[in-house]
Amino acid sequence: MNAPDRFELFVLGEGQKKLTITPDTKLPNAATFTIQKEDHTVGNMLRMQLLKNKKVLFAGYKVPHPLEHCIILKIQTTPDTTPEAMLMEAFDELIKEFSTIRNKFEVIFFFFFFFFFFFFSINIFFFYIFNLE
Repeated sequence: MNAPDRFELFVLGEGQKKLTITPDTKLPNAATFTIQKEDHTVGNMLRMQLLKNKKVLFAGYKVPHPLEHCIILKIQTTPDTTPEAMLMEAFDELIKEFSTIRNKFEVIFFFFFFFFFFFFSINIFFFYIFNLE
């Protein structure tokens, strides 16, 4: 089968870098980022986060081949900033968003667990009270 081993989907090879930056010589304030061992999930999140920023003129990504686990991200920015700075800002914003989601999930889980435990305890209590005959 042509599919690579499962560990090759997330383990970097020897001497392989996670992120490679190639400045674009044809466009001003543009660069191409190759991110190894990532797929559409990270690519689309980064693209959408980058496009929220007014300083980003263009952000797009592609996966060169379905069996090749890397994404190629292209960013063009306004003259007052760099593509590298915008990528780092996008990473920071995504980390903040995921932290917020995690905190909300933990609060909801706590209240759900508390409600379930409380409800279950009351049911057991009433079961014993009314079935003592």
